[in-house]
Amino acid sequence: MSVALGTTRPLPVRTTPVGDPGDLLASLPRTAPYAWVRNGEGLVGWGQAARVAVPPGPGRFAWAREWLATVLGDAHADDAVGTPGAGPVAFGSFTFDEDAAGSVLVVPKAVLARRDGRAWLTTIGEAPLESFSPVRDPGRISYGDGSLSAPEWEHVVARAARRIREGELEKVVLARDLVATAERPIDVRLLLARLARRYPECYTFSVAGLVGATPELLIRRTGQEIESLVLAGTTPRGTGPADDIARGAALLASTKDRYEHECAIASVRQTLAPLCSSLETPDEPELLALPNVQHLASHVTGRLADGASVLDVVAAMHPTAAVGGTPTPTAIKVIRELEGMDRAGYAGPVGWIDANGDGEWGIALRSGLVQGRRARLFAGCGIMGDSDPAAELTEAQAKFRVMQYALEG
Repeated sequence: MSVALGTTRPLPVRTTPVGDPGDLLASLPRTAPYAWVRNGEGLVGWGQAARVAVPPGPGRFAWAREWLATVLGDAHADDAVGTPGAGPVAFGSFTFDEDAAGSVLVVPKAVLARRDGRAWLTTIGEAPLESFSPVRDPGRISYGDGSLSAPEWEHVVARAARRIREGELEKVVLARDLVATAERPIDVRLLLARLARRYPECYTFSVAGLVGATPELLIRRTGQEIESLVLAGTTPRGTGPADDIARGAALLASTKDRYEHECAIASVRQTLAPLCSSLETPDEPELLALPNVQHLASHVTGRLADGASVLDVVAAMHPTAAVGGTPTPTAIKVIRELEGMDRAGYAGPVGWIDANGDGEWGIALRSGLVQGRRARLFAGCGIMGDSDPAAELTEAQAKFRVMQYALEG
């Protein structure tokens, strides 16, 4: 098989089965690592066969699909693996705000993958020669305010809650950022290793400097089958087993959090129903316990009706109520007015797509944008009319701890 990656002649693409590679993340070189790993399975990539900055605007996902069609063509994986993720793969990150620059798609020159007991290596052109230098600790980490200080952000939360009580909208998700500065350049591979070890149930990702571990699966497409995991409603973990159980029970019984979750489910149901011949959503959420927080979670499954690619479904779903608000257009307007920062890729779609349109995309939560010695960390909270600004700040600080742990160990 060959694929035309913006070159004058097609480059050969080869996918071959390999033995168990062990820790996928340990295979990454220092330069530009790409990753999407959960419970030890997934894909990692390095090198760059093709890369594009996706132009901002309402048509950005359609533009991205056309670019992928041009780059990957009608290539079919000519290998003995025959599973989603085999053959050429593009990793991608899209900004939360469709009008913001910074969305990117990258086709690595090498992708190493493991899924369902099988492993394979895909290379494009000549196998890239990379320097596998030792992972280095970034040293002491110091923190500073991001776009807003904590008191300023609490004031924004109070303003948003007042607008909800006045009937302008039902819910809005407000994010804040925190700036971390290290003694030495931050090695993304160290962050990925720590995140994957501490949060194995999350999707640990790295795309063009955006690094994190998200618990929220926006969409998985395998043939015509799709799956989504909706999270909305959060409480910190308890100080001990009894407190932890009590906090989980209180979350399940919380009128505010249950309503927030129902808003998120309704948004996903409304978006996916036109694309699907069948769609199933649970009647009641369950608890998803992570090391730092507990979430209300619902698994949504369905079957596509028209053969849309995973990127088409991403385009239809983003932004969900879980990361924007309800009604979403009004919530986006309020976010732009009150939040006071550019979210970049935070809360935007992040993941991968193969030449057949299969793939997995999450929402880039619990993440940071890493460049040199600096990392910009993000966290967000769902604001309702009765939200307490101090409690929301505490929740945001709990969510920051994911990336703080990745930096500090």
